[in-house]
Amino acid sequence: MTKKRVEAVVSGRVQGVGYRFFATHSAEQHGICGVIRNNPQGQVETVAEGDEEALKQYLADLRKGPVKSDVTGLQVTWTDPTDEYHSFEAIG
Repeated sequence: MTKKRVEAVVSGRVQGVGYRFFATHSAEQHGICGVIRNNPQGQVETVAEGDEEALKQYLADLRKGPVKSDVTGLQVTWTDPTDEYHSFEAIG
């Protein structure tokens, strides 16, 4: 198991469509800790830590999104984990 940290910005129709709820459910299913929040530019930002394979599955879910969403972009940055998160939380 390789623990990693991923920071991602999701673009498209991702606010007001249950996207953060969808992402929180995905993170919990994959055993990932972190946060997700809307940003003022109309995107959704997430920071997540966990097993690298679980994070890849989480990112695949983010690319798909919930039914009412339309994901047009996903910017991803991989780094080393900081272990600052102990659960997954939607902020805002």
